[in-house]
Amino acid sequence: MKQQQIHQQPRVTLVGAGPGDPELLTLKAVKAIAAATVLLVDDLVSDSIVAYASPSTRIIYVGKRGGCKSTPQTFIEKLMLQEALAGENVVRLKGGDPFIFGRGGEEVEHLQQQGVSVTVINGITAGLAGVTSLGVPLTHRAHAHGVLFITGHAKQGATDAVDWAALSHTAAQAKLTLVIYMGMSGVAELQVSLLHGLSAHTPVAVIQHVSLPTQRHVVCTLNELHNTVVRDQMASPSVIVVGDVLQGLLHLEQSNQRFVATA
Repeated sequence: MKQQQIHQQPRVTLVGAGPGDPELLTLKAVKAIAAATVLLVDDLVSDSIVAYASPSTRIIYVGKRGGCKSTPQTFIEKLMLQEALAGENVVRLKGGDPFIFGRGGEEVEHLQQQGVSVTVINGITAGLAGVTSLGVPLTHRAHAHGVLFITGHAKQGATDAVDWAALSHTAAQAKLTLVIYMGMSGVAELQVSLLHGLSAHTPVAVIQHVSLPTQRHVVCTLNELHNTVVRDQMASPSVIVVGDVLQGLLHLEQSNQRFVATA
């Protein structure tokens, strides 16, 4: 009797690599990376995370970073599809979380339309890891009723750019912490717009290279944001956190005391 050949449905796993520190990976992420036969790696994923891959894994770097030359998104999606249809166990390794400004939604839609099964494994996003490393919560009953993750970099050609002035009024009224990704290139305009609704004394933190040995940060008031960024030469990749949850940290920084996170 002739044995029937079983064909597995092509599949891709989108894995959140977190902010950079390999110890912040989930166990599920580590297992997925180790099982991959093809690993598509984003630019901000550290070598220490890629090291969890099997020695036989084919590793393809598909760098995507704001302000730099990037691999076209259409090419990445085509490559994932091609490798999955060829029977490979494809893992797309993305900095942070795939579904928080990681284009994970676009990739899932494209692959599913082509009959490819997709699994998503969450990663700790930089906006959360960054403030945690400074000993600050994103929400606090006395200071913030919620948190808003938002991008400062709209899709190219988009006509529905964020109305930061209107958002600033909402943040003030609803007591929201703002976590702004990819906002460094427009930080001067961002400051002016947010001052429409938020107090000039609202505390702000800018955190660069979140969770990596090179992490550094500045804390200031909103009216000093642009000057502080320029003075301390803060650059991408950074997250900008705005809100009263930072009041305690601002006071510590102003008195030359620093919160030290323990490993």
